[in-house]
Amino acid sequence: MIIGGIQKSSLIDYSGKISCVVFLAGCNFTCPYCHNPDLVRRKPFNGSHFDEKKIYAFLESRKGFLDGVVISGGEPTLNEHLPHFLERIKHLGYPVKLDTNGTRPRMVRRLIDNGLIDYIAMDIKADPLAYPLYIAGSYNPQSILTSVEIIRNSELPHEFRTTCVKPMVNEQGIRNIAQAITVAPLYALQRFCDDNGVLDPRFFDRMGSGHDRDELIRLQAIASPWVKKCVVRS
Repeated sequence: MIIGGIQKSSLIDYSGKISCVVFLAGCNFTCPYCHNPDLVRRKPFNGSHFDEKKIYAFLESRKGFLDGVVISGGEPTLNEHLPHFLERIKHLGYPVKLDTNGTRPRMVRRLIDNGLIDYIAMDIKADPLAYPLYIAGSYNPQSILTSVEIIRNSELPHEFRTTCVKPMVNEQGIRNIAQAITVAPLYALQRFCDDNGVLDPRFFDRMGSGHDRDELIRLQAIASPWVKKCVVRS
């Protein structure tokens, strides 16, 4: 397991908590708009290497200040060592939030069933059946829907998220996603920002762009009837 980086404190990544974010390197997607291209290539941020023991020591030292730990990526569920890693973090007394793309439903179920996560946020990139048109990688689109059902049927607090990038995300795609996650407690439509560099800048030269505020509000109106709460995040 390659730890690609750590954000030592965050007020926005775990709702209602002061958290740190641990980024695990490696991903089975090559989303053109990804803001963590080094992690996709299994490289740590800035060429730095992070040791697990140092992560545990850091978390031990931050007890009383941090309220939770976010495990992000890359795609964390690709790591078979992930359950042990989360066990160690839980033993330190921290609630854990997992960010995932949902392509490893067996791992998602294992983590939920074993009580190793307290909150899960699943990114749905587009209508799952349209993934192969825009996202290269090793995955089965059906696994996305399987993970959705596992998460929806669990008692775990959760949310689903879509970064709104043209032409991957359109009105019909949002309608299809919203219907797949019916009655989800939270669905977040995220505005695409390209100010920090992306995995494939040429994609945006050829065809892609972010939705503007008015377009995001329109997508929100389409999704809202199907879920308990739909928000737009900048």
